[in-house]
Amino acid sequence: MSESTEPSLSNLSREERRFEPPADLVASANVTEQVYAEAESDRLAFWESAAQRLSWGTRWDRVLDWDDAPFGKWFVGGELNASYNCVDRHVEAGNGGKVAFHWVGEPEDDTRTITYSDLKDEVCRAANALTDLGVSTGDRVAIYMPMIPETVVSMLACARIGAIHTVVFGGFSADALANRIEDCDATLVITADGGYRRGAPSALKPAVDDAVGRSPGIQNVLVVRRTGQDIAWGDKDVWWHDVVDKASSEHTPENFDAEHPLYVMYTSGTTGKPKGILHTTGGYLVQSAWTHWAVFDLKPETDVFWCSADIGWVTGHSYIVYGPLANGCTSILYEGTPDTPHRGRWWEIVQQYGVTIFYTAPTAIRACMKWGKDIPEQFDLSSLRVLGSVGESINPEAYVWYRDAIGGGTAPVMDTWWQTETGAHMISPLPGVTAGKPGSAMQGLPGIVVDVVDDTGASVPDGSGGYLVVREPWPAMLRTLWGDDQRYKDTYWSRFPGMYFAGDGAKKDEDGDIWLLGRVDDVMNVSGHRLSTTEIESALVSHPKVAEAAVVGAKDESSGQAVVAFVILREDAGDGGPDVVAELRQHVTKEIGAIAKPKSIMVVPELPKTRSGKIMRRLLQDVAENREVGDATTLADTSVMDQIKSGLSSGKADED
Repeated sequence: MSESTEPSLSNLSREERRFEPPADLVASANVTEQVYAEAESDRLAFWESAAQRLSWGTRWDRVLDWDDAPFGKWFVGGELNASYNCVDRHVEAGNGGKVAFHWVGEPEDDTRTITYSDLKDEVCRAANALTDLGVSTGDRVAIYMPMIPETVVSMLACARIGAIHTVVFGGFSADALANRIEDCDATLVITADGGYRRGAPSALKPAVDDAVGRSPGIQNVLVVRRTGQDIAWGDKDVWWHDVVDKASSEHTPENFDAEHPLYVMYTSGTTGKPKGILHTTGGYLVQSAWTHWAVFDLKPETDVFWCSADIGWVTGHSYIVYGPLANGCTSILYEGTPDTPHRGRWWEIVQQYGVTIFYTAPTAIRACMKWGKDIPEQFDLSSLRVLGSVGESINPEAYVWYRDAIGGGTAPVMDTWWQTETGAHMISPLPGVTAGKPGSAMQGLPGIVVDVVDDTGASVPDGSGGYLVVREPWPAMLRTLWGDDQRYKDTYWSRFPGMYFAGDGAKKDEDGDIWLLGRVDDVMNVSGHRLSTTEIESALVSHPKVAEAAVVGAKDESSGQAVVAFVILREDAGDGGPDVVAELRQHVTKEIGAIAKPKSIMVVPELPKTRSGKIMRRLLQDVAENREVGDATTLADTSVMDQIKSGLSSGKADED
């Protein structure tokens, strides 16, 4: 965190390209420019209108109670059931035969088609089974599963009976699972024997056994048979097919208060106690459903939507489960990775199912860039009409590649900014309104009041950088941190009184549009200039030989910190010798100035990323400063740091 005497973030890069929305999309867009004005004139009336997209058992008395800020309540007095809104009401409306999910397993030809009627029956069975296992309203259920339909069913079954689910990503360790079980005092775990990962069964049950052995509060472990691999069996274990498949498909959902807790999601921080982000039902469901409909211009009758995230992350909660199902649309649910059994697997699925809206992470886009344009060119992607990006900021060149290679040069890219804490989209273009700028998330959505401020909390002028804040409460906001109200206030509301501080740096361009600059912890101070890693990384990725880049600041006697870059080259770029490195350093100078020129560049085969695809820059900083590398257990591939250090010792770097 900077002190008030330090300058604001430097604004170095410029992006002149603009992409107007397609005329046919504009003509039929769900949301027009007028909605911004309506929301600005009466923000609460706007959200009240959005809430009418849902079915309520009891209408609310008050849209927002902010009297005890920062502890807000939305749709006060209203009652509803999230499971009913996601399933039953569509069946009752005569849409039971509509496909809810085309599920695609990683092994080829392993598929299931699940209609809304199918989903309703399975959710009812699971709700009855959970009740029989002693789960009741307010109890916590930990879900540790692969990307299979039973994961969605488990979440909706919990919501149906008022139990609070906490989904733990299936790649996390037994320690991480045990910590989360302990923190929320879960009484039941739902898991599977395993899942498929890169062509082979990957066990899940052993980690659960380890975690449950340390968690005396767990009464039962409900196990889905997915892979058929041998697993240990204990007296708390119950097969899904023994209790869920045999349960009744009749279940009447109960309406719960709009502020009834829906789920707890733990941030995957590498130090300290994980933060349990608490989301409640009414406001969260309103915003996730409205943003899914608006940001992707969803036409539920005809669109096939695919969010490639794992359900273990908030993106999967909001834009695989709750948003799409509340809107009654057809989605793809895919178990595997984009390169198994071949690097065209995603595009093969798009072609097979006629996917019209595709939502993925910049990390995945840059991986596809590295593999080359010739792979997606083998498939018919003409069905795609809207693309989305989520996670770290998308580099302008990755944005343009995505639009051209995947979107056929016409599909608009929705570059969305939001967080686990915000629950749903906060900043994004709108496909029928916005002339997109590669790399910019553009403006706060209607009903969302965001700003970029300096160290004193004052708005920065256009063309300047600072800190991203949210000035007004929003429906899907976290309500607190599970069991720790004080930490909630200290973490999110203390830096700028009265404002939610996102922890991200940002800049406003000359038009007032917002560009995310990464976590403020990743900002470098080079010769008195506060530089964003994101801008320098984007400059490197704009070079035709670079697929991905990560930049860190390393201690330097003369400049305070020096820019150190780690780059992955595209497959047709050669071996990354000294000539390429020199070319890249000059390219950064040309793109954003000599102050940002990396002191050293290292060509690496991969970057250290968490299982959600975020780059672990602190580990790269350890390498850059010749320190012992810190805890790498949260990496998707823990061998990556060994590969990077091996490359450094073999001389694949260049330095002034």
